[in-house]
Amino acid sequence: MNEGVIPGRYAMALYKYADDKKATTTLYAQAKSVEEAFVSHPKLQAALENPVLKPAEKIAMLTSVVKSGKSEHYANFIKLVVEKRRETYIREIFLKYQQIYRKKNNIAQVVVITALRLPEEIIGKIKSLVLKKAEQEVEFVYKYDTSIIGGFILKVDSMQLDASVARELKELRLKLLKSDKTV
Repeated sequence: MNEGVIPGRYAMALYKYADDKKATTTLYAQAKSVEEAFVSHPKLQAALENPVLKPAEKIAMLTSVVKSGKSEHYANFIKLVVEKRRETYIREIFLKYQQIYRKKNNIAQVVVITALRLPEEIIGKIKSLVLKKAEQEVEFVYKYDTSIIGGFILKVDSMQLDASVARELKELRLKLLKSDKTV
């Protein structure tokens, strides 16, 4: 089965279940906690793929990553995923769940990435500017990534404005390579 299909099906099933139980918002917060755990603990995926770990240990690991308010619905879903041996897809399932939740609730995700960490007051100004211009509810995310060298990247849902120095250098390199071949 296509690896993109499995997370999508599980995420949609989880959303429908959560909707029936009036727990979509709770599970959305928990899905964000799961993603934060994968970002802060890069070896978590490898642990889930480890065949030596028993299913009970994987369930315990995945239930411990949710910071606050572990719900019965989350715990039941984790048990189901591990029992079906789909735990390696858990990150993608919860990422897809977040996309479904935002789409169903008309929430745009705005991500701003800069090369250096900005002071809180500047982040606040950027956030207020984005909120003023938005025609729907906005979830604002700020990240910094030194690999972009300078400038910024602005992502709004699936659209991206890349004004980074790294992109400009890549384009310049490609132009130079292309001009070198024509000489």
